[in-house]
Amino acid sequence: MTALAYPMPLCVAPMMDWTDRHCRYFFRLISRHTLLYTEMVTTGAVLHGKRDRLLGFTPAEHPVALQLGGSEPADLAASARIGEEWGYDEINLNVGCPSDRVQSGRFGACLMAEPDLVARGVAAMREAVRIPVTVKSRIAIDDMEEWSTLEDFVRRVSAAGCTRFIVHARKAWLQGLSPKENRDVPPLRYELVHRLKAEYPHLDITLNGGIKTLDAAAEHLGRVDGVMMGRAPYEAPYLLADADRRFFGSTQAPLTRHEVVDAMLPYIETQLSQGAPLGAITRHMLGLFQGLPGARAWRRHLSENAHKEGADPEVVRVAAAKVPRDADLQAVA
Repeated sequence: MTALAYPMPLCVAPMMDWTDRHCRYFFRLISRHTLLYTEMVTTGAVLHGKRDRLLGFTPAEHPVALQLGGSEPADLAASARIGEEWGYDEINLNVGCPSDRVQSGRFGACLMAEPDLVARGVAAMREAVRIPVTVKSRIAIDDMEEWSTLEDFVRRVSAAGCTRFIVHARKAWLQGLSPKENRDVPPLRYELVHRLKAEYPHLDITLNGGIKTLDAAAEHLGRVDGVMMGRAPYEAPYLLADADRRFFGSTQAPLTRHEVVDAMLPYIETQLSQGAPLGAITRHMLGLFQGLPGARAWRRHLSENAHKEGADPEVVRVAAAKVPRDADLQAVA
């Protein structure tokens, strides 16, 4: 477990089917300090599911936060306690996911309409653990007025002791838009998150939604405490390579892309010996060489061979050899 130093200027968003343990280990090789999040795990799964599969992670992933989905305070408290026992550095409550499955379970974005219930859940989790308890939300849902909804939500939940809010600067439409459309269609309202920080300067406010570059993140950091990026680093992971220098004061040179691959190989060996299929790991690595000569050949070789029976780390070595190391070095320089 790592003692987190807030504010946390940069983190990678929890993304279903994407930010699993293999993805996080890979990201950690690129950035040593960016805070990473698990996929959302429901309280029911934590309490009754296979915890090794759901919660297991490698110590090298620190700092890493567990995102929970749920609304029953007692279940949230018990799940948070289990997360702390497993070694997570932060417990985050999902109040932003708009999927039908989440709504039917009375958690995710629909909880924006129930700030007092969220506050009780936060209070219960804070009572149960010593690590930070945080909340990730939208600005509002459906026809609710945006600023008044966001301000009321944060005021009520912060009164229960939550001091760090991650706000996806879009409204969520629970009726009429798919989860994918909810990531793109509702307009971004960055100014509301900036205003939230201005009116609640004692709270730690992190902005999420549509931020594609470290330059864009740096611009927002003049108005908020942190920035959370999602799809951009997943699609082009090496953009995180300069994060430690820019946002965390590191003077240590990042690994080159080929060095990242080399460092992944022992991890891959271990995971394959424990039954993980190669493709489950390499699917997160496809964008590593984006923009370099040979990147397409790298992706193609992994995509065509990693899922074959008996696929081993040699598949990754052969794929990496299709990208010239000197091009990688020039790109880093």
